[in-house]
Amino acid sequence: MRRFLPTKRFPWPWLRRDATPNETSPLLPKAGSTKNNAEELALVTTDFQAGTNSGQEHNSPTDARIHPCYGYSFMDYFLKYFLIMCNLLFTVLGLLILALGVWGLISKESFAQEKISSIGTDPMLVVLSVGFLLTALCLSGCVGALRENRCLLKLFSATVLVLIAAQVIVAIVAHTLQDQIEGNLRSGMLVAMARYQDDLDLRFITDEIQSNLQCCGVDNYRDWEINIYYNCSAPGVLACGVPATCCVDPLENGTVWNSQCGVGAQLLDEFTAQSVIFLGGCLGEIFRWIEHHEGLIGIIVTVVFGVQILILFITIRLLERINRHKWTACCKYVKHMCKSHTCKVSYRCFE
Repeated sequence: MRRFLPTKRFPWPWLRRDATPNETSPLLPKAGSTKNNAEELALVTTDFQAGTNSGQEHNSPTDARIHPCYGYSFMDYFLKYFLIMCNLLFTVLGLLILALGVWGLISKESFAQEKISSIGTDPMLVVLSVGFLLTALCLSGCVGALRENRCLLKLFSATVLVLIAAQVIVAIVAHTLQDQIEGNLRSGMLVAMARYQDDLDLRFITDEIQSNLQCCGVDNYRDWEINIYYNCSAPGVLACGVPATCCVDPLENGTVWNSQCGVGAQLLDEFTAQSVIFLGGCLGEIFRWIEHHEGLIGIIVTVVFGVQILILFITIRLLERINRHKWTACCKYVKHMCKSHTCKVSYRCFE
C-alpha cells in the first residue's frame, strides 16, 4: 500500500545528482539521436509520474499486478496438444527400444568381465543408442510444447530437420551406389558366415535370414565352406555340412529340432541336395523380397517421412504463434503501463 500513496520528498542538496552528460558517462546519448525518441521518453515519464501521483490504487496504470490477457484460438490448442501427443507416443516407443537394448545386453551377459572389451561391436548397443536418442528427442519436443518453451522447441525442430536431411541424403546415395552396396552386403554376409559359430549375434541374424527367406549361404549352399567348422577339411562332425536353418525340414517328426540335418550336405549334388536343404543364396532372395514388397516399403517410408515433415511444420507454426502471443501481450502491457501508442519500447520485454 505504501508505494501507491502519494509521497513528496524534500529535495535535499546531497541527494541531488548531476544529470549533465559528460564524455565519461556510460549513458551519454549518441550524436544521431532523434527528436522523436526524446518526445517518446518524455511522454512515458510524464504518464508514469501522473499515474503514480494520482492516488488511485485500483485504476493506476503503474500497478505491477495488472498483466495483459490474451486468448488462444482452437488452432493454437490443436497444434499444441497434437504435437504433445505425437511426441508422447514416440517417447514411449523410444523407451521400449531402450528397454529392448538393455535387456539384450543383460541377457547376453555383455557386461561380464570377459566380454566387456568387445561391447563396442555389440549390435544391441546400436539398439540402445537409437532408443536413448529417440526418447531424448521426443521428450524434449513434448516438454517444449507443454511448457511452451521456445528453446526446447527450436532444438527439437532443428534436430528433426537434420534427420530429414540425413534421410534424403542416404536415399540419394543408396540409389546412386546400388552396385557398391550390393558388393558391401555380400562381403558382410560372408564375414557373418565365417564368424557364425563365434558370434551369437551374427549367428542369430544369419539364422533368421536363412529360415525366413528359405535360403542357404550368400550365392549358394557351398558358400559355407568359408567357415572353419563347416569346411570339408575340418576334423569335427560339422565338416562339409550346413547349419540346420538351411534344411527344408529341420524338425524331426515335426516336433524335435534336428541340428544335424545339414551334415554332409556340401558333398551332395544339387539334384539330391534340393530335397534336403535350400539351394538358393540369401543375397538374391533379399533383393527379390525387396522387389516383391516394394509397394509396402514405399508406403511405410512415405508415411514415416510425412510424419516427420508434419511434426516439423507443426513445431514451426507453434513457435510462430507463441512468439506472436508473447509479442502481443508485451505490447498490450507496455501500452497499458505507459499509455503510449507505439510498441517500440516493448522490444526489450519481448526478449
